[in-house]
Amino acid sequence: MSTKKTGDNWELIAIRYLQNHGYHIRETNFKFWRFWEIDIVSSLDNKIVFIEVKYRNSTYFWTPEEAIIKSKLRKCKKTVEYYCAVNRISLESIRFDVITILKQKSSYKVTHYKNIEI
Repeated sequence: MSTKKTGDNWELIAIRYLQNHGYHIRETNFKFWRFWEIDIVSSLDNKIVFIEVKYRNSTYFWTPEEAIIKSKLRKCKKTVEYYCAVNRISLESIRFDVITILKQKSSYKVTHYKNIEI
């Protein structure tokens, strides 16, 4: 299975999680330039919520949280700013979240980190 297809599967788990918590999914895999992407753009109440999804099938090398590095956050910030400019969204009405997914023996653990500073 290719990495992108695996990523898509985990993003679907994150989308189901978000929908079960009242989020409306606006779009997925929003791209800015060739390699910059926001996994999920959603809304909740009066906020636009940008979500980065990180998954791991083990913690042998890195946890999903350790995969959120400063350079990735800088790229996310630029992509969020671009999305807001194109869609005329005020930066005061947005939030950036991270969802981590860790595969366990017969299930997975989803952790939602809200309002991450980027």
